[in-house]
Amino acid sequence: MELKNAVVVVTGGGSGIGAAMARRFAADGAVVVVNDLDPVAAHHVAHEIGGRAFAGDAADPDFVERLVGFAWGSLGGLDLFCANAGVPTAGTEAATAAEWDLAWRVNVLAHVHAAKAALPRWLERGSGRFLVTASAAGLLTMLGSAPYSVTKHAAVAFAEWMRATYAHRGIVVQALCPQGVRTPMLAGTGPIGDLLLGPDAIGADEVADRVREALTDDRFLILPHPEVAAFYARRAAEPERWLGAMNRLQQKAEVVS
Repeated sequence: MELKNAVVVVTGGGSGIGAAMARRFAADGAVVVVNDLDPVAAHHVAHEIGGRAFAGDAADPDFVERLVGFAWGSLGGLDLFCANAGVPTAGTEAATAAEWDLAWRVNVLAHVHAAKAALPRWLERGSGRFLVTASAAGLLTMLGSAPYSVTKHAAVAFAEWMRATYAHRGIVVQALCPQGVRTPMLAGTGPIGDLLLGPDAIGADEVADRVREALTDDRFLILPHPEVAAFYARRAAEPERWLGAMNRLQQKAEVVS
């Protein structure tokens, strides 16, 4: 993908991976629309990179329609939509209904709303690119966070379905699945996050660099931590062994916490 003069929307672009991607794309000449629920954060990043801020809730379907309409109406098109906004909802099966609903709306339905808004114009044009930030938890799991694990699996599943359904019509769909990234989200995961993700955590700028590389070859899975591919293969080939290893990690986490 050629980023020079491309129009890119990044949700959750006010901090973390989203802000790093916005900066990386702008450095390569893209016109970036920075979306975030926090208007101050959205405007700060947009001002820094010479982009456009469009604050609001990426899980609200009416807002997402306006966001996509803004890109097409004011900037002349939309080449890449990065559905990056997410919430790290913790908890077990006993998480409240409100916590499950929040994770479902932000981590899954936000992607569905974005696709629904962008696809008609992309299909008419015959090209478009949709990037889902799903997390390695979507390929593996995240101990201590049932809502996050379940909804990130669903995010990967939706991206897979999109790729399988629309690839022949010029739509490139990619799923970004990092493990630990040094962002405010990681800082909020507590002792379990430190144990599981802290030792191999990388910077958000490195994630953005891996995304930029992946735009050149259209790979489906973007894995800033290459070892995730081996874990994913092991999970599929030897599920009992893999789950046993994860349970041992759970036991360690219970001691730490």
